[in-house]
Amino acid sequence: MDYLSHIIYGAVIAFLGMVPPGMLNMTALKIRMERGKPQSIKYAFGATSIIFCQAAVAVVFADFFIKNPLVVDYLKIIGIIVFLILSGVFYQLSRKELKIDSEVKKPKGKYFMRGAGMSALNMLAIPFYLAIAMYLASENKIILERPYKLLFSLGVALGAAILFAIYISSSNIISKRASFIARNINLILSILFLVLAILGIVRYVS
Repeated sequence: MDYLSHIIYGAVIAFLGMVPPGMLNMTALKIRMERGKPQSIKYAFGATSIIFCQAAVAVVFADFFIKNPLVVDYLKIIGIIVFLILSGVFYQLSRKELKIDSEVKKPKGKYFMRGAGMSALNMLAIPFYLAIAMYLASENKIILERPYKLLFSLGVALGAAILFAIYISSSNIISKRASFIARNINLILSILFLVLAILGIVRYVS
């Protein structure tokens, strides 16, 4: 059951983190609409492969930090700050009107590599998964040891793949309601990260 729970935690975290319309999922949607389903799937596989690597790096660092008592207190503060920043970022995104360019140029090239490249440019991915992994580990929800770290990373990849599949398969619906989805989901995530920050502060001072 522990094995399955790590996969589920990873999948849920990745899904929630990527569900708002953003660079990666909206590009998958545009490729689906402009170039077809097979190309968008190749793009999604490329992006997912890098997301798996980012999650794996994050849990390795989380394991190192948690096992080092000299930096744990500082990392708790950093984790709170990261959650507050994420809360602010998602709140600002919830106030913006998302516009989809209807005259997007048809992308050319190898779509797997395009997905991998764009995913690698997401500099917030590793800090995001690092903060989440450390929080879950501190709550004894996940174990930062082999093979659990691998299972958590696989769960993250699974969650990302499911999210891409939804965007690709529901491209027409999502493209018409992207702004509505973005506003509401980003607001929910903003509140979620604010709650996590508050819980972190309470745990730190208690």
